[in-house]
Amino acid sequence: MSSSNQFLNPATAAQQLGVSAKALRLYEQRGLVTPSRTAAGYRAYGPDEMARASEIVALRALGLSLAQVARVLAGDPQGLEPALAMHQAALESRIRDLAGTAESVRQLRADLAQGKSPAAGELARLLAPESELAVAFDLPWPWGGERFELRDIRPLNYIIGPLGSGKTRLAMALAEALPGAAFLGLDRLEHGGATARAQLHADPALKTRVDQSLAWLVDDGATRSDALIALLAGLESENATVVVVDTVEQGLDHATQEALITHLRNRASTSRPLFLMTRSSAILDLPAISADEAVILCPANHSPPTRVAPYPGAPGYEAVATCLATPEVRARTEGVIAWRPPQVA
Repeated sequence: MSSSNQFLNPATAAQQLGVSAKALRLYEQRGLVTPSRTAAGYRAYGPDEMARASEIVALRALGLSLAQVARVLAGDPQGLEPALAMHQAALESRIRDLAGTAESVRQLRADLAQGKSPAAGELARLLAPESELAVAFDLPWPWGGERFELRDIRPLNYIIGPLGSGKTRLAMALAEALPGAAFLGLDRLEHGGATARAQLHADPALKTRVDQSLAWLVDDGATRSDALIALLAGLESENATVVVVDTVEQGLDHATQEALITHLRNRASTSRPLFLMTRSSAILDLPAISADEAVILCPANHSPPTRVAPYPGAPGYEAVATCLATPEVRARTEGVIAWRPPQVA
């Protein structure tokens, strides 16, 4: 192989493609791209590999599963039509929103030309629409009742913290404080997800949505299970404007977790906000965090929860990183709980 500087190592290639190195490894494992090798055996991505990887990244951004990507790259474009239709609908929705904002600006300029000042709060509403979701409440135990405020709520929000940090209580408090929110607890797994099966039987439209999501996930490498179906039943329900999920990875294997978070990221910009409580590095992949995602850390010392920027050196980043473990490690420690002192009356 040529030693030309056109060949990139996996880290540099991933950075240029806007994905994580883990995503590149996954593409290779599924046979979608085959990097070259240096004389020493290291992976290297040349122009051809980068061009193919760029196609894969674009197809994934459209919402295609890995299996669908493989079929498109092999010359079968059928999976593209529904993906492009959804992308077109999202773009047209954004155009309508921008057109409405532009019309508001035009009207303000027309009023100014006639000597009319903007009404109180009109400029603020224009720059920060009232529909922007925010929440504020007094923190429950184990905190001391401090005021907690969360603004600029992202489509995907991760709640993380060590054992005993209060993250479950924060998740439940968020579900109580956010208008129209639902808390999806671990009781979804009781009796093999019997409640979810009953919901699906009683609601054919919900069953259709769950079946569609399940088919995509299995196509992307997920394992069909009662735990996954119970989770999807809660996520696909239309009874809530926000969903808060307790330990989203519970009962899901590594491949299923990776497929699930890809699925949720694909839907993030067009779906209701999600709060996912997790300690899995397959769910919360720090290098892959986008502008549509936020990390909320519950510190071990019971300081108030805080939003953490997802890059090394940011305050709280190392604490977040040390809370995460692979699904295999999480499975070995499942059932371990932290001792909690009795509350003082």
